[in-house]
Amino acid sequence: MTDIAHPQDGIADVAGGDRSPPPRRFAMPENFSRAAARAGWALASIGLFACIWEILWFWGLADPKLLPPPHIFLGNFPEQAKFFNTAQRWQIGVGLNTGPSAEMALLITVFASAARVLVGLLIASILSISIGVAVRYFLIVEKLALPTITLLSPVSPIAWLPVAIFLFGIGNKPAIFMVVIALLFHMILATITQIDGVNRNFINVARTMGATKRQIYVRVIIPHAPLATPQEAIVEFLKKHGTVTNRQARDITGIKSENAVKREFIKLKDAGQLEMIPELKGSKAAWRLVTK
Repeated sequence: MTDIAHPQDGIADVAGGDRSPPPRRFAMPENFSRAAARAGWALASIGLFACIWEILWFWGLADPKLLPPPHIFLGNFPEQAKFFNTAQRWQIGVGLNTGPSAEMALLITVFASAARVLVGLLIASILSISIGVAVRYFLIVEKLALPTITLLSPVSPIAWLPVAIFLFGIGNKPAIFMVVIALLFHMILATITQIDGVNRNFINVARTMGATKRQIYVRVIIPHAPLATPQEAIVEFLKKHGTVTNRQARDITGIKSENAVKREFIKLKDAGQLEMIPELKGSKAAWRLVTK
């Protein structure tokens, strides 16, 4: 039997009964959720690796003198940090306990390494851009230098270590040389690729207007070289124009293949950044940014 004196909730709602809305559930931003998930998986991966390491030590398969497990190394970290004290280590008669503290020695080592990397990156950038432009500007440089650059680019940077020690000895110079040599050839080839990716219509228009070769390079090619990745270029275009077609994406990225641009669209779609406009089909198909 139905209790008439106490109508069901649904009937009360229809009759205009007052029901408080359900409490809102807190939802984290999507970008924060993805970052948290990546950080969680990274910690899980590192934890699994440390666990396997500890198990190998427990079973006696890992020599603690050669491969001390994490609990031994981290438990004795202040003692281990003294080995970073390179400020006076190479002086005869100076002990490891002489000089700055372990924490200060670690900071000095970190900053010194970062300085070497930054100096090497700066030198590699200047050389690679200069050589890359010269390869495309002077035909003789392309014929003489490009085959050698292409030949040396696959060589592993560690293979240059004996050359660095032979040329510069021990100190900052070989470290900076290793950073430069690890980046130089790849950055030269990347510079050439970016120059080749400039929209040919810009160059043809400049030639039609009577621009010289130097003016084309200085005012057209270098300013319009695509510094961003294809996906970044597509997203920046969408932020300004709202929609993008395959043809427009090919023009702004320098990619000639229609299928290659489709793959870039799919990557952005899988990342949750793009979606197709359902109203536009066939040759008018276009994409837009996902609204959050």
